[in-house]
Amino acid sequence: MTQLTLIGHPTTRAMRVMWMLEELELDYDVQGSKPHGPDILRVSPSGKVPALIVDDVVLTDSVAICQFLADREGKLTAPAGTIARGQQDAHLQFACDEIDGSLWTATKHSFALPEKLRVAAVKETARAEFSLAMKRLEARLGDGPYLAGDDFTVPDLIIAHCLSWARAAKFEIESETVQAYGKRCRARAGFRRAVERAATL
Repeated sequence: MTQLTLIGHPTTRAMRVMWMLEELELDYDVQGSKPHGPDILRVSPSGKVPALIVDDVVLTDSVAICQFLADREGKLTAPAGTIARGQQDAHLQFACDEIDGSLWTATKHSFALPEKLRVAAVKETARAEFSLAMKRLEARLGDGPYLAGDDFTVPDLIIAHCLSWARAAKFEIESETVQAYGKRCRARAGFRRAVERAATL
């Protein structure tokens, strides 16, 4: 049986991987390391979390890990090489570039960067970019409960995590459609299990 060990604290992007692991109902261990902690530095010189150790192999980057797990299990994803997968990957790229990107820019200039490198005005630009991304997300959702219609897939998980991050960072989400989408994603049993496990770390 494959051994899965997640390194990263759920207050980081490691929560995405925990959620995916719970959605797929996989057994895994967690080492609740913060960025640049000793546990993560032992397996990843960058010190960035999360990392997933699959037997003795280290995988990094939350998006890559989540897609790997979905592909391996054949769940929460369209098959590679299909038109549906091409559309799914486009949604995923949008999530990384326009939603995660604006949130991470604001975060870096709030506390992640050394103080001498922070530019307060950049955070207003990030908020404007996030607001535009929410309008684009509403258009992508259309009338479907999820980005792929009735099917919850990897980009839904990544975007829903970003929406929770946005709420914590006090980024305004004006769209009722997007708000309802976020609640729908967070109502999933996999997310609730991940939250319960996170509370024990």
